[in-house]
Amino acid sequence: MNTKVPTSFNAAEDQFGRRLAARLSDGNQELSHDIGERLRVARAQAVAARKQAPQLRTAPEVVQSGHALTLGGGWWTRIGSVLPLIALVAGLITISVMQDDDRVSELAEVDSALLTGDLPPAAYTDPGFAQFLKADGASD
Repeated sequence: MNTKVPTSFNAAEDQFGRRLAARLSDGNQELSHDIGERLRVARAQAVAARKQAPQLRTAPEVVQSGHALTLGGGWWTRIGSVLPLIALVAGLITISVMQDDDRVSELAEVDSALLTGDLPPAAYTDPGFAQFLKADGASD
C-alpha cells in the first residue's frame, strides 16, 4: 500500500523571504527618497522575475511502504542508483587483474633472462644482479 505523504518545501522559503523583506523595510526610512524609489523598483522587478521563472526543482515523491517512508520512483530509480556502484566495482576488479598480469609478465621476463643468460654461478648471489639484468635487457 503506497500512500503519498504531503511535503511543503516552499513554506520555509516563503517564511524566510517575508522575514528578509521586513528586515530590509525596517531600514528603509533612513534612506533618501531617490534611493528608496530605486529599491522599490528593484524589488518589483525581482518579484516579477520570480513569478515568471519556472520551477527548476521538484520535490521527490515520498511514499509510505509499510512502516517506513521511502522515495518513490520504482525499479528504474533503484537500478539507476546501483549501476554506478557496479561500474566502480567492475573497474577496480579490472585494474587489479591487469596489475597482476603485468607483475607476472615482469617476473617471467626476469626468470627467462636468468635461465637463458651466460652468467657464472657466483653472479646469482651478487646484490647488483637485478641491475645487471635490466642493463642486459636494455642492450638487446
